Amino acid sequence: MGHDGQDDEFFAGLRADDFGYLDATRQVYLDHTGATPVPRALVDAHAARLRGAAFGNPHTESPASAASTELVEAARRRVLRFLDADPAEYTVVFTANASQAVKLVGESYPFRGRTGPALLLTQDNHNSVNGVREFARSAGARVRLVPFSGDELRVDGTAVRDALAARRRGLFCYPAQSNFSGVRHPPEWVERARDAGWHTLLDAAAYLPTGTLSLRRTPADFVVASWYKVFGYPSGVGSLVARREALAVLRRPWFAGGTIQVVSAQARWHRMAQAPAAFEDGTPDFHSVPQIATGLDWYESIGADRVARHVTRLTDRLLGGLAALRHPGGRPLVRVYGPRGTEGRGGTVALNVLDPRGRIVDERIVARESSAAGISVRTGCFCNPGAGEEAFAITPRLLRRTGSGRGRADTIDGYIERLGLPSGGAVRVSPGIANVADDIDRFLDFLRDTFAAATPATGALAPRLSC
Repeated sequence: MGHDGQDDEFFAGLRADDFGYLDATRQVYLDHTGATPVPRALVDAHAARLRGAAFGNPHTESPASAASTELVEAARRRVLRFLDADPAEYTVVFTANASQAVKLVGESYPFRGRTGPALLLTQDNHNSVNGVREFARSAGARVRLVPFSGDELRVDGTAVRDALAARRRGLFCYPAQSNFSGVRHPPEWVERARDAGWHTLLDAAAYLPTGTLSLRRTPADFVVASWYKVFGYPSGVGSLVARREALAVLRRPWFAGGTIQVVSAQARWHRMAQAPAAFEDGTPDFHSVPQIATGLDWYESIGADRVARHVTRLTDRLLGGLAALRHPGGRPLVRVYGPRGTEGRGGTVALNVLDPRGRIVDERIVARESSAAGISVRTGCFCNPGAGEEAFAITPRLLRRTGSGRGRADTIDGYIERLGLPSGGAVRVSPGIANVADDIDRFLDFLRDTFAAATPATGALAPRLSC
């Protein structure tokens, strides 16, 4: 039996052991870019640990506190090992999520005026990273955006090189993998940025569930990780993995319990603690943080390469099936955004369903019908406006006119109407570690059975409240 057959058998067993509740409830779960389903093994391990010992607030020296501290520090070392990072060079800050990890950098980076450090963003970025521009703008710093190039939603590599060669340096932020299209952007940009004197923030939240990252080979200054996307449990724990010398450049605008070494209330002075404590606000989640080590052990017992092969095969099956879907008259049933093949991409596929005349079907109809069929996919704009604007070919001029002044709308639906869009976003399908081939086939059958003959009646659709 070859690799494919062995892997199929292995993941069928994993599905039965750790994700059997999906079959028991007849759920098709295809939103791994949003979150990986919870493996039973990790819930059992967490419960066993909490039942077996007392763990206390780690900010003291009691036995319960010492037990927590030991596990938290072990989790820090485990993250560095997972990312092949030298502990002498890197440290790990535990956060509530990936967004908080980005915010720690954005609020503390020394942006100052038009002549100080600049901010360089790619058009393909999650909103948590786009939000860094507000810290830069409030400090009067220059903000530059590198656009897409071509029809696969890939960022223009030449424009990246030119921007990094600019005289003014600062912070360069980009995703290792797009949370909209699945495109994987070159890790070589990190080294190029470093050679040019830039700090780099690499958003690895969408990448790590199916990709390997070595910080010895890709020496980013700041890396953002979201662990429930990798192994499902627990949620509410992310990480900022930072180069120690880059972390020393940051200046936090406030302090909190646990972040200071010493402070005076009356004299109004304080001295920050050493990293990473200076960046972990208050008490860390000492019950959940140790689960990162347990989760990484579980994930690596399966094997990152094996997971990547499995997801690539599922993505190839999905893309091939989508390309073959047709209305009775021969028109395509779907429009895929981004790469149509598996080269240079992860397992995230963005699409819209088309009606028999080739018009986009409102994504809320797809959400309604897929939910009724027990299928979990993501609909909307996925917190990535740059990719959505490119996919729908919305011009900057129209965006500026619609977002300000007399053209400004008060609701999401109002914006969509003024922009002349046929829908409020797309449909995102993302297979992962908990899936088997039958999930892909059931989703393709759903699209064919529900939309190929005739578009379901629109009916009453709830207003869009956010994007």
